[in-house]
Amino acid sequence: MALSDREREHLERRLKEERVRVTQLLDRSVADHSSESEQDRAGDLTKVPFHLADLGSDAMEAELAASNAIRLSSELAAIDDALERLYRMPEQFGICQDTGVEIPFARLDVIPWARTCDEAGA
Repeated sequence: MALSDREREHLERRLKEERVRVTQLLDRSVADHSSESEQDRAGDLTKVPFHLADLGSDAMEAELAASNAIRLSSELAAIDDALERLYRMPEQFGICQDTGVEIPFARLDVIPWARTCDEAGA
């Protein structure tokens, strides 16, 4: 049984909501890291660390921020791809790309950009 028009409309709304959420998080992440230097954020008065661990902490924070930005960018691309699939081939939306069976609506409600029936393929 394919998705009903009502279910597709619900998923379109969810995708748009998730797109707004992810875009805001990504914008905030970029703004937070470009508006002030690492030194300013850490409250340091000098660029010379008091301890080598401070250098490691700063590097770890930068890596974490970059990792989050990459994850959010990937999620945004997946959401945009799902919206395109929904508009281009609405009758195929919600069909597992691996097995060809329907993805459970409960899964699509949580992850509306899901392409597969299981978490491994999301």
